[in-house]
Amino acid sequence: MTTPSPSGAPIRVLIADDQEMVRTGFRFFLDAQPDITVVAEAADGEAAVALARRERPDVCLLDIRMPKLDGLAATRLLAGPDVADPMRVVVVTTFDLDEYVYGALRDGACGFLLKDSGPTLLAEAVRAAAAGDSLVSPSVTVRLLKHLTAPQTSAAAPARPAAPAEPLTDRELDVVRLVALGRTNAEIAAKLYVSLSTVKTHLSSVQLRLSARNRVEIAAWAWQHGYGQPGG
Repeated sequence: MTTPSPSGAPIRVLIADDQEMVRTGFRFFLDAQPDITVVAEAADGEAAVALARRERPDVCLLDIRMPKLDGLAATRLLAGPDVADPMRVVVVTTFDLDEYVYGALRDGACGFLLKDSGPTLLAEAVRAAAAGDSLVSPSVTVRLLKHLTAPQTSAAAPARPAAPAEPLTDRELDVVRLVALGRTNAEIAAKLYVSLSTVKTHLSSVQLRLSARNRVEIAAWAWQHGYGQPGG
């Protein structure tokens, strides 16, 4: 995974969208943030992949419907399971079709936002991705989790992590419950009165035990096993 910018350095972002007005709007807002800077723009998927590999931004914001190479294919090339040094990708799109959500997350995206989510959520998604967290638009989260806990019939849906060979500890389950509720690492640390590094250690252990590729798969396991509700 691409190493984030040193502490105090702004989060470096690449924006890929075939609409110039969208790119301009995103750049205007993100560049206005004290901790974020836009370092590259692309109008199609091929250019996005080339620029990302050259510039190595901390976060890539990718539209789905782009010429030459769509955002899902670009995500797979930059963050997919076969990528040796995956990058942090947030998919930002007008469309919240199920196959797009599942495809983006399956292909390695660590966030999924609708363009009408608003600029504040956009900045939060960039910060979450840079910190190794995930953020999915609230408008699709509930439907996503319901689908993950329902009988699977779609090949596009994310894979379900298998049951761990060794049971999770009580503290690991506390962390998993909060991940399933969409909490960030910082929020989990505050809730459990532990350090951020402790949360990351627990998450690494959980991810290894569940053979989960990302937080979404951890959340899926939690919901499937009754840990996805407050107090579950």
